[in-house]
Amino acid sequence: MFQPSSHSEPFIRGEDYPVSTSTTGLKLENSTHAAQRASALSARYASEQQKAAWLELYADDAILEDPVGISPLDPSGLGHRGREALSRFWDLVIAPGRMTYAIRESYPCGNECANVWTLTNTLPGNVLVTVDLVSIYKVNTQGKLVSMRAYWSYADVEQKLKTVIGA
Repeated sequence: MFQPSSHSEPFIRGEDYPVSTSTTGLKLENSTHAAQRASALSARYASEQQKAAWLELYADDAILEDPVGISPLDPSGLGHRGREALSRFWDLVIAPGRMTYAIRESYPCGNECANVWTLTNTLPGNVLVTVDLVSIYKVNTQGKLVSMRAYWSYADVEQKLKTVIGA
């Protein structure tokens, strides 16, 4: 259960904590801050291709915006709402690749946290795409993710892909 602290918690920098066994960067899976813990587990489960565990982190009516706004991944720009939509997002975006990540900084506040991180996705054909992003995670009183908003440029990633595959 989420328990907000009575004082502001300082942000955490990557050099302050040991490297996670599954990737590089902050190890937040054991954080006492529910949003930090859920955010780290979300990234970990995605990198380990654990779809059921990843979906279980989210509330039934959760919304995922990755990236925020209109993109080919979200033509309406309204996000992916509910478990069924999140499952489709997994199948379309997460499942085809192999993801590694490094959470460089995390800023917990209330029932949310903002993570600054780098994601590298190895796509079919051994195509590597690296993205720097900021993600905002919000949990409910049960510690389930109710929203995840990722800030990164789809256009920049599309350009990188064109350069890599020669399109």
